Amino acid sequence: MLKDVPGGVEVLVLVQPRASRTKVLGPHDGRIKIALAAPPVDGEANAALIAFLSDLLGVKKGQVILLDGATGRRKRIFVQGVDARAAGVVIQ
Repeated sequence: MLKDVPGGVEVLVLVQPRASRTKVLGPHDGRIKIALAAPPVDGEANAALIAFLSDLLGVKKGQVILLDGATGRRKRIFVQGVDARAAGVVIQ
């Protein structure tokens, strides 16, 4: 789910778009499941996920980078300037 990498942390996420509200649902199949209020249209869900994680972790949006999964529900995200232990306390 969370893995320290040089310069930050890698986060494995499973998103559930079109939820009633955006929130962390908890661990699911080796990933962190996040409900997003945004629909999966024109990158809206990806933008909402980046904004949500940056707000949650207290970093700038530019520090949250989508590495894999731009068109799927399973995503791999790099968050610059955060370690796995600190992120785990906030996310889980």
